[in-house]
This record gives sequence, C-alpha cells and structure tokens, in this order.
Amino acid sequence: MQSSAQQEPQIRPQRIHNDEDALLMQVALKEAKKGDGKTSPNPIVGALIARDGKILSKGFHSHAGGPHAEIEALSHLASPFAAQGATLYVTLEPCSTHGKTPPCTQAIIDAGIGRVIYGATDPNPFHQGRADKILSEAGIEVVTGVLKKECQELNKYWNHRMQTGLPWVIAKYGMSLDGRISSFPGRRWITSEKSRRDAMRLRAQGGANFVGGGTIRHDDPALTIRGLSKKKKLFSQPWRIVWSRSGDIPRSAQVLTDAQCAKTIVLKQMSLHRALQDIGARGISSVLIEGGGYTLGEAFDHQLVDEVRLYVAPILIGGPVLAVGGMGLGDGISGLTSVSYRRLGEDLVISGLVKNFPHKSLPEK
Repeated sequence: MQSSAQQEPQIRPQRIHNDEDALLMQVALKEAKKGDGKTSPNPIVGALIARDGKILSKGFHSHAGGPHAEIEALSHLASPFAAQGATLYVTLEPCSTHGKTPPCTQAIIDAGIGRVIYGATDPNPFHQGRADKILSEAGIEVVTGVLKKECQELNKYWNHRMQTGLPWVIAKYGMSLDGRISSFPGRRWITSEKSRRDAMRLRAQGGANFVGGGTIRHDDPALTIRGLSKKKKLFSQPWRIVWSRSGDIPRSAQVLTDAQCAKTIVLKQMSLHRALQDIGARGISSVLIEGGGYTLGEAFDHQLVDEVRLYVAPILIGGPVLAVGGMGLGDGISGLTSVSYRRLGEDLVISGLVKNFPHKSLPEK
C-alpha cells in the first residue's frame, strides 16, 4: 500500500451549473440592486439560499459596515438548521478575510451549506479565488462563473478601482455644434432642459463629481442633486472634488459654504493622475468630470477617461472656450466603442467607452 505522501492526488469532479442555477442567480442579481448607490466603498452584492430549486431566504448588502449579503440571507432562514446541505447563490465571491465584519466563508461553513455558487470572482488579488479554496477544503462544492458577465457589470466601477487603484472616470459635458462649452452673454444654458435633467441623473449615480479650480472661480457651481424627486433620500449627495494646481479657491465658493460642504474635497498642487489616485485611495469608485475644458483636456491627454457622455445642442456659439482643451494627444487618438446615440428634445446625446490608441506619453505637470 502506498503511503499518503505517495498517493495520487484526487481529481475533483468537474463543477458545472445548470439552467436552474442561472435562473436563481438572476434573482440574486435583482436582490443586489436593492443596495445600488448605498454601499460605497463596498460593492453591491445579492445572495439567496435554496434547496431543490425552492428559495428559502434572500439578502443583500445594504450599507458599508453592515452585514454582507450572505449573512443577511442566513439570518432570514426559518431556522438555524435550514442551511444544512442547501445551496447558497451569491453574485460576488464570498469574502475570506476579516474586515469591518468577520469572513463570510467561515459563516457559510458553520451554517452547513452544502454548495456555493457565485458569479464574479473578487478582483482584489489578495482575495481572488481564496473563497473557492477555503470552502472546497471544508467539503463544500463550489461553482463559479454563473452569469459572470452580468455579475461583473454589477460592480464595474468597483472592479476597476480594485484592479487599478483609480476610480472609473466619466467625462460629461454639454457643448454647441462648434465645440464650445461657454455660452454667450445673456444665455445661461447651452443644452436643453431634458438634457440637463438626464445629466443630473448621471451626477446622482456617481461616487464623486469633479471640476477644476477654474470652474469654481468662474462659475461657482453647486454640484448638488436637484429636481429629480420629491422623495427624500432617493438620491444621496455624491462627493464634490475640486482639483486646483494653484490652490486658489475662493472661500465663498458654494461647495465650501453650503449645507453639503462636508462632502467637498479640495485637492491642491498635484497632477490629475495623482489626484485620481488620491480619490481611489479614499474608496471612491467613480468620478464624473464636469469641467472645465482644461481639466477635460488633461484627462484625455493622459488617457485617464474611461467613458464619455456628450450632450450636443444644435446651436453655434463661437468664442475661445473649447469643450476639450489640453495639449492634444500627439501621435495618438482616442475613440469610442459601444457607442450609443439618442435624442433628448433637440439635443443629441452620445455615450460610449473610451478606446485609447498608443501614443507618446505626455509629462505629468
């Protein structure tokens, strides 16, 4: 007889999922979306526990520092023994380390769960795949990648920050047909009311709204959420980031004096890339750059933009203020993929993901 050290390793059976697993993961995805916009700096996650295709309980991560989705689902079971041999469905790989809450992997093992199915792997390299190993060693069958694309899309911004240390950057601007973002005297708005309302929804969904110091000095914007709903707390105020090389920000600026001033961060005397690193380190996963032309130019020059939302109004303005300034991309260009076009009143809205082509890097200033 061979010693244990000489025995051939056991081959784990192929772990597969079926149509029923996919249908139940769709329920977990819907559960996760209940926490959308409420969990920063954490991802949104949904979970459910089922036996023989019947859902026993559901849960979602509702706020940072609160119970994770798996723990919520376990707590909603009819009895402490109902989890024995049941299947746990969760949109994101269960956590395996102790943070603000204990590791979910241990709670899953203690509850007697027999099978764990999760959609997306944790992109954090310190956690990636650890749950699979821990749960498998505890005798729990683990199936991964069920509705993987949908589960990854659920936390697109968070995934990007985990992998790069930078927030997902959306460049949003409204401009005239001749590419201007500053209207002539006597006209306050370039784009239509419908476009501005759509842009306000985009502002409400982001982690932070970002402008350069020049925009604060010249326009004094509030960067608040307005006119979307009469229901309080439906939209929370995102962070307001002011990036200023000079640090010359008027003390009377609205973002520094209004009721939301605690949600304002001023970043001084650093490159745009360094400012975005600072934002990512604060746990902010997405940034909406709203201006001005110089700041947008810097973002495109250094290939820091991930997505574009452009509102084009059918007017001609002229004047010196271009929508995107900067030094230019040199011998490279940026284009859009996954492009969509739609009309809002008389305006055209163009959205897409940025595809950067290689070019000689510009020096950080």
